[in-house]
Amino acid sequence: MTVTGGRRAGIALAGDPDYDAATQVFNLHAPAHPVAAVTAHTVQDVRAAMRFARTERLAVRVHSTGHGAGAARAMGDAVLIRTQLDGGVRVDPQRRLARVPAGTRWAEVVDAAAAYGLAAPHGTSAGVGVVGYSLRGGISVYGRKVGLAVNSVRAVELVTADDELRRVDLAEDPDLFWAVRGGGGGFGVVTAIEIALFPARRVTTGATYWSGTRAAEVMDRWRAWTAGAPPEATTSLQVLNLPDAPVVPDSLKAGTMIGVAGTILGTELDPRLAWQQAQSLLSPLRTIGEPLLDTWQLCSPGEVAHAQLAPNEPGPMVGDHMLFGDLGDRGAATFLDVTGPGSGSPLISAELRHLGGAFAVPADTGGAFRHLDAAYAYLGTAVPDGPDGAAAIEKHCAVVRAALAPWDTGRTTPTLVESVSQPQAHLDPDVVDAVDRVRLRVDPDGLFRDDIVPGSSRLR
Repeated sequence: MTVTGGRRAGIALAGDPDYDAATQVFNLHAPAHPVAAVTAHTVQDVRAAMRFARTERLAVRVHSTGHGAGAARAMGDAVLIRTQLDGGVRVDPQRRLARVPAGTRWAEVVDAAAAYGLAAPHGTSAGVGVVGYSLRGGISVYGRKVGLAVNSVRAVELVTADDELRRVDLAEDPDLFWAVRGGGGGFGVVTAIEIALFPARRVTTGATYWSGTRAAEVMDRWRAWTAGAPPEATTSLQVLNLPDAPVVPDSLKAGTMIGVAGTILGTELDPRLAWQQAQSLLSPLRTIGEPLLDTWQLCSPGEVAHAQLAPNEPGPMVGDHMLFGDLGDRGAATFLDVTGPGSGSPLISAELRHLGGAFAVPADTGGAFRHLDAAYAYLGTAVPDGPDGAAAIEKHCAVVRAALAPWDTGRTTPTLVESVSQPQAHLDPDVVDAVDRVRLRVDPDGLFRDDIVPGSSRLR
């Protein structure tokens, strides 16, 4: 496609260094190839890109850090706006709020909040962008206590298709505010959000890993503990087959490993509670045998986001995601059969995240996506090796999906989806229809229609 006027609008085309910077993604298995791209630092940059798209009859797509690239549709007929808005994080400690420009990563918010004894509903990676993570749900490391991260959003600033900069909240355009919180996108270009923070001075976080030969014992004891786990504890069970990479501890490179990881929030009055509850989890696990690695520590909230075993450099990734009901003994055994030792699994990580608690409670003033009606979130991830690597991974993901179908709720949460081709459904049909009515009001010509999360609209 030939485009005109790109230089005048500050738009970069393929081959330009600015194009390469604007199209960077975290998942290198899913590169972005739009017709044109721009890195937007101001609202005026956003508006200029949108005007260019309308002139050239192109769609508008949006990303910031590119962590969700695998779940994004192809961009062959679009202008891609990479949001890196200026301004920095502003914390209001009295109101326990933070205003966060689009493009900001969680590390910056976590550090800013920790200076006031506050914490934010971030996930396992400090390098993930705050806006996309929050508005698509967000399974926080504190989620069993504070719920989905989207429920912490108190206001959204966005440029809609008519070039208007809007600030929406419960009082100002509450319908749009409701829809943009978890509705699946396609409402405009979000330039900033305001999120609620919560008190936290001491937190326990970490992980303990054993040889995969202990998989059944670890699974049984973790499940027994989670049956009565306090809401302050958000934990996961992980089956790992990690590569021989510099970031991987030597003790975790010797074949299949099984571990329990998590974060436990102390109370404002008694910060020692986090450590006491961690010990109640770890004591029965430690009787299994000497772990290969034990990293649990009592720390400040500012250290939590940096202590997680999560990749911080871009790389190719292929994976799958499902939400499960109660697995029971049979489901737990089946999970290990298809991901654990002897399964031949190519997944570097097969993880069950414990849900329930505040995850399961619909927020009274929440948006279109308010809670998760599931017991566990499954996330399987692998790194393709060579041209046929992705096909082998996808084949095994299909094996896992088929084996665990009896426990699959049929629902997903957008922030954990790694592939645009996988089944997705996070909204009820009546909610989809209500969200589409809002989309038609703010974007009647469908400028942002290709930016909608699959399964969350009937408009495409």
